[in-house]
Amino acid sequence: MQVGAGNAWRGLVHVALVAGLLTGCGEGAEDDAKAGASASASNPADAADAANTAPEGVESGGTIGAAGSPCELPVTFDIAVKWEAESAPGASKEVPEELADMVLRQGPVTAACEVDAKPAGHIGFLRIWTGEPGDADARAVLEEFLAAEKGVSEEKYTPFEAGDLSGTEVEYLYTSELMDETKTERALAVATPDGPVVLHLGGLDTAEHEAMLPAYELAKRTLRAS
Repeated sequence: MQVGAGNAWRGLVHVALVAGLLTGCGEGAEDDAKAGASASASNPADAADAANTAPEGVESGGTIGAAGSPCELPVTFDIAVKWEAESAPGASKEVPEELADMVLRQGPVTAACEVDAKPAGHIGFLRIWTGEPGDADARAVLEEFLAAEKGVSEEKYTPFEAGDLSGTEVEYLYTSELMDETKTERALAVATPDGPVVLHLGGLDTAEHEAMLPAYELAKRTLRAS
């Protein structure tokens, strides 16, 4: 979907327009692969270090979700230092609503924001998806989210609490047909009065996913209703 850091969602819409690739979070594998190729070409040693180093903790680089932040959401949470947040074009009305819904929707939620890890030395994204208000609980939303994605297996669901929110988290395996490999991914969902919110963490491969986990855990730990 994405074409390089800083133009992620715009790249997704461009690809959809010219090639008709209509998929959800699993395409992050191809996006992460492109980012990985770029990072390796510019500095192979740095790319290798990023993939093999999993920091024990991470410093907060600020909070997103509130009005005036890079992404306005039904929730707020901290992002890791150097990670860069960007709104999806559909959320900022940069593309027609029909196209945004067709390309950026997965199950009951629509892409709203993407936080790029590349400036922090990792190859992957934390993606945020939002849905319409309703009665669906967090687990049901998460199950529908994964059901809309091909290549998912071995899902393990766990309840969690963060501040004033209760939600469900899932760890699973994603197999990319294009990349012909299997990797670990995670997602969590919470229900808010303004609708459900899903946070999804992918990565170039399982090593990168594990390296980015401290940033994901920071977001999960600081998650609050807006």
